[in-house]
Amino acid sequence: MEYKTHAPVLVEEIVQALEGRKIAIFVDATLGAGGHAKRILEAHPEIVRYIGIDADPEAIQLATENLSSWKKKVQIVHRNFEDVNDVLKEVGVEAIDGALFDLGVSSMQLDIGRRGFSFLQEGPLDMRMNPLQELDAKKIVNTWSEKELGELFREYGEDPRWRAAAKIIVEERKKGALTTTKQLAELLCHTLKTKIRGKLHPATLVFQALRMGVNRELEVVERAMKEILPKLSSQGVLAVISFHRLEDRIVKHVFKEATKRLKGCDVAPLFKLLVKKPLVPTLREVRMNPRARSAKLRLMERS
Repeated sequence: MEYKTHAPVLVEEIVQALEGRKIAIFVDATLGAGGHAKRILEAHPEIVRYIGIDADPEAIQLATENLSSWKKKVQIVHRNFEDVNDVLKEVGVEAIDGALFDLGVSSMQLDIGRRGFSFLQEGPLDMRMNPLQELDAKKIVNTWSEKELGELFREYGEDPRWRAAAKIIVEERKKGALTTTKQLAELLCHTLKTKIRGKLHPATLVFQALRMGVNRELEVVERAMKEILPKLSSQGVLAVISFHRLEDRIVKHVFKEATKRLKGCDVAPLFKLLVKKPLVPTLREVRMNPRARSAKLRLMERS
């Protein structure tokens, strides 16, 4: 296994939010290597079933090894978290006491060049969290129109130079297919030249947009959270970690709608926020894991 050790983000804050609660069934919709799962299982020995879902078969293999001490409790399912409702039906679960969504790409995926997620690593233009799916970054880069690429870079990457990025990709691929991360990164560096806002690598936002487009990340977040809310039992907690503005905006909207009191109705809403503002990593955590710096944790409880 090539994956390096993956440090779970904001794990102590999640454990603290669950402190004092009796949890029988917990759903980890983005299991990864099992870092959050390990801490939650350690803190809650009363857990009867811990259902872990992940689209990445390599992460599942690692999580299976890391959680072997709880193999009688842990049930791991190879699926995208957008299928969380179907998964719960298949495993015979109607109500849960808690759920966690850790959105975005993991450090493990970024660190493996052959997965094609990082412009700093040589590898194929892939970016699929689930290698069984058909659409990958190579297909997007080499077949989408300039208009489609521009819209992707503008909406998912929020790259101010989206027009230039889309144009140069379409021009360059006429000479031959773009197939590797380094090939694309060097093209973008040569064309876009300067760093964004003085710190971001010129390829950062294009790669972000491609990854999100390949894995339909923003499309599935809202639907998955809305599907899992009715499954929460009384005092059940939903924890969601996001890593950039577009994700967090969706999470914030779902939380706001779920906790809103209906006009003209004296009945309290079904859900309440556990924190008014999202929790962020401590300076100590950021020093130990710089990739945690943009993380935000929102917490909601069913009344």
